[in-house]
Amino acid sequence: MKLYNSATRKKEEFVPIDPQLVKMYTCGPTVYHFAHIGNLRSYIMEDILEKYLRYIGYNVKRVMNITDVGHLTSDADEGEDKMLKGAKRENKSVMDIAKFYTDAFFADCAKLNIKTPDVVEPATNCIDEYIKIISTLIDKGYAYLAGGNVYFDTSKLERYYIFNDFNAEDLDVGVREGVEEDTNKRNKNDFVLWFTKSKFEDQALKWDSPWGVGYPGWHIECSGISIKHLGENLDIHCGGIDNAFPHHTNEIAQSESYLGHKWCNYWMHVLHLNTTSGKMSKSKGEFLTVSLLEEKGYDPLAYRLFCLQSHYRKSLVFSWENLDNAQGTYNKLIGKIAALKPGTAPVDEEAYNALRSKFTAALDNDLNTSLAVTAIYDVLKCQTNDETKLYAIADFDKVLSLDLIAKSEAKREELKRHAVSGGEFTVIAEDGTHDPEIESLLKARAEAKKAKNFAEADRIRDELKASGIEVTDIPGGAKWKRI
Repeated sequence: MKLYNSATRKKEEFVPIDPQLVKMYTCGPTVYHFAHIGNLRSYIMEDILEKYLRYIGYNVKRVMNITDVGHLTSDADEGEDKMLKGAKRENKSVMDIAKFYTDAFFADCAKLNIKTPDVVEPATNCIDEYIKIISTLIDKGYAYLAGGNVYFDTSKLERYYIFNDFNAEDLDVGVREGVEEDTNKRNKNDFVLWFTKSKFEDQALKWDSPWGVGYPGWHIECSGISIKHLGENLDIHCGGIDNAFPHHTNEIAQSESYLGHKWCNYWMHVLHLNTTSGKMSKSKGEFLTVSLLEEKGYDPLAYRLFCLQSHYRKSLVFSWENLDNAQGTYNKLIGKIAALKPGTAPVDEEAYNALRSKFTAALDNDLNTSLAVTAIYDVLKCQTNDETKLYAIADFDKVLSLDLIAKSEAKREELKRHAVSGGEFTVIAEDGTHDPEIESLLKARAEAKKAKNFAEADRIRDELKASGIEVTDIPGGAKWKRI
């Protein structure tokens, strides 16, 4: 399997440090508000990576943080704590806000078939770990105290800009919201490891530390949580492209300075979900949630399919028209699978293996999910029995997680309820739709054939063909599709 490594800017063969266990870390949400669908695109693609690694035989331990303290409104250590901002907005405690939006985040993930990581750790659980790391960084000369805060000294590094091929928008450090530059910093890129009450008198969550009462910076939490649960070496670190700088850059700086060696081998960054006006973000008021999609009648898994139809390293443009197309594609795909007959014959292993090789070839090439979805259509077109097709689709869906089999079984039952019967005659639409006019014509054609009026039967068939309807006779009925 080849994976694009943002740190080296090239595709690399994935080789885990321990062949028995892939150690994977995912930057989790800051739980001060609902996750918008742009945020969730990253989690969908990270979910695909984890599931595919498991699919090809790896054991995976995936860890995710929950940021419930320390993330300021600017990623450059400026502005108000997002958690405090959320608490003030809703007149609740910070912990109440954290609990509510953590639960909401995982509820959205469940709707999108995103697997919950093996370890989910709130930042507030690991204060001792952060203090240990910060103390060591001070002792090693990588950190300093100024104005009551502890800062990481980026001038001590041979190389700071790890992800230096991103464009200016990707490297934007965030909205300053009128806050002045921190004059305590020795260098403009230095970042806070520990804030004290000298900076934030109204901070809701504070802890004792060797440097005064305060709370950790945003960047230190991911290093502390990762090292706590995954040790000193990490295989894959994931996140959205907006995390590359400064967040992931700062994680590398503090982690490798603390450990004294390379920390993470592969960095995976998912590009933005854009609207026609640019990057989707909460600050711009473009707040599209999974719940809103549901309210408008969309299946959340249609949004998952929408994401899978594009490569994770390409920006994806959201529009309601594009989502409509994805919903239509999803419905038609379910309909095609529903038309397959289970239990018709044993699985053709040779045919299945050939289909599987196409599927794995797509995902082995830097998680090409678009071609992986195409592999489902290859299954449907394959000259093999329906049982083999259903087996292959169920197998591939272990990774794609589109509920293809469950949804098709439900559709099959629905088709049975809505089927037009004339004696033992049944009409089925290949895409699962219900069209009374077409069904009536096909029933009339069946009655004409039964009466040996073949001229009338042919006339009806030709009429349907002229309207773009292709008819296939099946045992006990007919199947139609638009061409």
